[in-house]
Amino acid sequence: MRLGPFASISKAIAGTPGKERHENKIVATIGPASNSKEKLKALAEAGVSVFRLNFSHGGASDFVNIIKYIREVEKELGRPITIMQDLSGPKIRLGVVPENTIQVSKGMRLLLGPSARRVDELPYLPFDHDVILESLEPGDRMVLADGGLQFIVRERRSDGLVLLEADNAGLVTSRKGLALPGKATKVRALTGKDKKDLADGLQLGVDAVAISYVQTADDVREAKSLIAAAGRHVPVVVKLERQSAVDNLDEILQETDIVMVARGDLGVECPLPQLPALQKRIISACNKASKPVIVATEVLGSMVNSPVPTRAEASDCANAILDGSDATMTSNETAVGKYPAVTVNTMSRISTFATEHGFDRIPELKNLDMSSTGAVSSAAVDLADKLNAKAIVAYTQTGSTVHRVSRERPATPIYGITNNEHTFHWLALSWGTESFLVDEDYHDKSRKDLMVFTDKVLKDAGKVSDGDKIVVLSSAQGEHQPGRTDSIYVHTVGACD
Repeated sequence: MRLGPFASISKAIAGTPGKERHENKIVATIGPASNSKEKLKALAEAGVSVFRLNFSHGGASDFVNIIKYIREVEKELGRPITIMQDLSGPKIRLGVVPENTIQVSKGMRLLLGPSARRVDELPYLPFDHDVILESLEPGDRMVLADGGLQFIVRERRSDGLVLLEADNAGLVTSRKGLALPGKATKVRALTGKDKKDLADGLQLGVDAVAISYVQTADDVREAKSLIAAAGRHVPVVVKLERQSAVDNLDEILQETDIVMVARGDLGVECPLPQLPALQKRIISACNKASKPVIVATEVLGSMVNSPVPTRAEASDCANAILDGSDATMTSNETAVGKYPAVTVNTMSRISTFATEHGFDRIPELKNLDMSSTGAVSSAAVDLADKLNAKAIVAYTQTGSTVHRVSRERPATPIYGITNNEHTFHWLALSWGTESFLVDEDYHDKSRKDLMVFTDKVLKDAGKVSDGDKIVVLSSAQGEHQPGRTDSIYVHTVGACD
């Protein structure tokens, strides 16, 4: 039986925490607590599939050695590790507050405007983003400091300044981040710094690129255009941080390759009580679209300073798996925390137990994309289940077929075989999948030769033995067009020798 999200669990998952096979993947953010080769290897051995390089806290020169170490660890462990570059995006912040701090009380009125236009009639908040300033209208809500301070726009004055009224009490200091929940702006996701960082990251050989503060599918298209112009083909990860991105999710899913539910900023943009249900809705939409989805922000946040998580965090981590996420992510836990490897091992154990014992509680997904590739992939999962197959093997150029198999959460191990190095690396983000990179072009092989080749790849890796049944997905002989998987083979390993 499939593990879910379609039916009840019927067999245990092969593998143990920190070992070879992981159903749910783990993304770890690199920082001072984890930037040596020894620490990176310890994290990978604990269960990390993807390392996140946060370009909000550094440039290309800061990551040269880290990338070198990751590639060395990858070779030593004999499995792919994805390197994900995370671009910082537009940082919308206040300027320097002349008084250094302003104590704000509920109902207090303040003025917002350019630093050079400061007036003394009311406490003044300097803000040098003209496009955003000009878009503010009475009734708009503005939040500072990750939601700690909230203001309502009361008036756009004739002198161009904006009158605000505090909705709660707090302290305003210089350079505080500012958000406008629910309000679309004309600020693009990629800044000049992001474009330079992207070019540098691609040159360094990153495997995926995450873009911040996405609002529309145009932001994704711009990133993909820059990647193509650089002569690379790497997947784009959309960080869902804005309400406008959630509103445009269907269009964004058509363009992006991966989605990250970035709950920190998203929790500022949308009312906090709505965040859990919103997370579930986003994950479900990604599952239906066969797009891998990462749940991020404070998954095991207390483990920055504690060797054990809170009970609530353990539940949060498990529920992300049960919601249907492909991966969970650490941030400060592995970047600056005291227990990075312990955190990853804990996340791995929670995720594995949730997979083994909880998938029968996930409701079946409805209205799945049933393109020809989707239908063939779904049929392969059914066949593997009925035949108690040892493996589902998908030949893939783009990863699309593997993602379609993965979204159905089969109990059978999924192996993706590709001769595309980019695909080989980014399949590390797809649930329950292990990938193999081969040198040969397999498209023109006859059925018999393809089965012999498949046997060799899997037997050399110790995944199957003679007599095992496997289900193999591929495109027809001579078919080179990506996204055209149209053939299913039920094969007994060794039968073609």
